[in-house]
Amino acid sequence: MGYAIFSDSSCNLPRAQLEEFQAETVSFSYEKEGELIPCPKYPDEFDGKAFYDYLRNKGGVKTSLLAAGVLMDAFRPALEAGQDVLYLTMSSAISGTVSSALHAAELLKEEYPERTVRVLDSLGAGLGVGLLVGRAADNRAAGMGLEENYRALEADRANLCELFTVDDLMFLRRTGRVSGVAAALGTMLQLKPMLRGDETGHITVFSKVRSRKKAVQTLAELYGKKVRNPETQRVYISHGDCLEEAQALEEMIRQIAPPRELITCLHEPLTGSHVGPGMLAVFFLGEGR
Repeated sequence: MGYAIFSDSSCNLPRAQLEEFQAETVSFSYEKEGELIPCPKYPDEFDGKAFYDYLRNKGGVKTSLLAAGVLMDAFRPALEAGQDVLYLTMSSAISGTVSSALHAAELLKEEYPERTVRVLDSLGAGLGVGLLVGRAADNRAAGMGLEENYRALEADRANLCELFTVDDLMFLRRTGRVSGVAAALGTMLQLKPMLRGDETGHITVFSKVRSRKKAVQTLAELYGKKVRNPETQRVYISHGDCLEEAQALEEMIRQIAPPRELITCLHEPLTGSHVGPGMLAVFFLGEGR
């Protein structure tokens, strides 16, 4: 009876796309002022302004991985219906959820010996995962079986480009991405870091530019240099409550190399709490990361 495609709320896909892809998500939660809050299933249902304003005002948020039991509960209905499961989750370099999912798959094999649960470590985050979910759905619609799809996604993963900038280097310091001295110096000089998801799934700073405007332009320029066959692709932009800059980046991308589809949306709260307000990112397939 085929296989179901799952991801989690960190994939950041809007409702319309999740419905188009016929993919299910499992919601992460985050803790704010002692309250455990489920992440919205769709970024469309997320009050991004309130969330990012809270972070701007120095509010703190704690995040955690998805437990194996939560994933098992999510997968069981598909398995009981006679379907296998393909689960795509964020990079193992960012979250322990991959380990939870692999453990869940082992336990479910004992319950459903005839069924298979495959876990793909996307080596990405946010709409990088979402992009692969879309590819998985396309492959399934084209008739690919579970294992063939898994192998195709591994190839796509090696070419997943995730490029972004952040507005406040201090958020990166708090998550250990830059030293305190570098963060303080960057803030003083108004340097804006350029970051990417690297070949091992880690987030790395590869450059710094002098202004926010230049950072947005650099994202567009890098897209133009790295993208391959954009006319066949879905390209994604996400933002931490900086819609005007996201729209400016969208327009630049359309002028440089228009993709088949270009989707822009708010960045979800789980990873958004680590990159902070003003994060602006673009996700696409290139030649290598």
